[in-house]
Amino acid sequence: MLFYPAALPLSTATLNRVARLIRAHRKTIGSRWRALDSGAQALFTLAYLRKGEALRDLAAGFGILISLVGSGSGPGLMTRWP
Repeated sequence: MLFYPAALPLSTATLNRVARLIRAHRKTIGSRWRALDSGAQALFTLAYLRKGEALRDLAAGFGILISLVGSGSGPGLMTRWP
């Protein structure tokens, strides 16, 4: 698979806010570890929402297994929380 860099028009404040929300949620649910730290997970999520790329392509770009991403219904990176 080939990888390519991509620009994402995103402010540092937005990235930091999403990362803080993810950290708070992880603390609430008692999550011990994740494949990505909260900053990388925030970037992954925002890239998915902004660019709409396939999750498998984003996972490859972040160096994680697609099985760790989840489908929105399991315990993956894209799991929705209340």
